[in-house]
Amino acid sequence: MVGKVLDSAIANAENNHDLSADDLWVVRAYVDGGPTYKRFTPRAIGASHSIRKRTSHITVCVDEKKES
Repeated sequence: MVGKVLDSAIANAENNHDLSADDLWVVRAYVDGGPTYKRFTPRAIGASHSIRKRTSHITVCVDEKKES
């Protein structure tokens, strides 16, 4: 999953900002919590049990290498 997000970030930098893929490096990468989907499953004697399906957001920031 992270590899696909990194490939997408590189493609966006090339197409939207006219940057070279060879000069890019990862500045920041992090995962945040996303929305939680709430589902229910039947249990004994007509009761129900809640299921929380957690999701996340993956963020990868790339930038050009600075020449020193």
